[in-house]
Amino acid sequence: MAGLSFDNIIYEKRGPIALITINREGALNAIDGKTTAELFRAWSDFRDDDGLRVAVLTGVGQKAFSTGMDLVATASGENQITEGALPFGGFTKRMPIFKPIIAAINGFCLAGGMELALTCDIRICSPNARFGLPEVRWALIPGAGGTQRLPRALPLAWANYLILTGEQMDAETALRLGLVSHIVPQEELLERALQIASTICERGPIAVRTAKEAILRGMDMSLDNGIAFEDALFSRISATEDAKEGPRAFSEKRKPEYKGR
Repeated sequence: MAGLSFDNIIYEKRGPIALITINREGALNAIDGKTTAELFRAWSDFRDDDGLRVAVLTGVGQKAFSTGMDLVATASGENQITEGALPFGGFTKRMPIFKPIIAAINGFCLAGGMELALTCDIRICSPNARFGLPEVRWALIPGAGGTQRLPRALPLAWANYLILTGEQMDAETALRLGLVSHIVPQEELLERALQIASTICERGPIAVRTAKEAILRGMDMSLDNGIAFEDALFSRISATEDAKEGPRAFSEKRKPEYKGR
């Protein structure tokens, strides 16, 4: 793709879907400074490309989605190239993206890898997935949103347990507690993620982005303020051409033809 080339990730555009694959199988898709920089470029392109509507994030191979920060690179000082400059993994902080992002979690999802998954909007996983924030084992704390996003994604007692013990959670427990929405056989995982992405692409694009904005920003508001914010967004979106096309298509019993305006 013109102007973009990568060594540690694979960035594909499949129509309106962006597929971002962490490509460091030998390191269990751990994230070093170069990988963060490449992911930042890919996420920036996805955010700014009006032709892209949904992203799928995964890791190469069948062992790991990502095991987080590359501690070997950290110990050697290699990760310092992004220290204080770019958010870990390219989008865990200071990178608001209101297009939906789906995590296809194929194996270990640990530390910064877990924080990448928590930054995504929809999470599905393979049966061998394992989840955890083990940073306290190495005298660190989660530093890419884990202490803030996990208590919002799980019951507090479970979030505390994972963060304070550094222990792991299996796929079945993650499904039962709502951390993931589906467990999918490994060989079908990416296909299922792309199917979900395709379904979202059939919906009104402005509505999808606005709904995600309402969810993310509303979580930091009181209920009353969140409802007021929702009202404002609803009024804004009701004036779009797509908002007129949707009900018209329903009444005419046909598939809507959304224009994104």
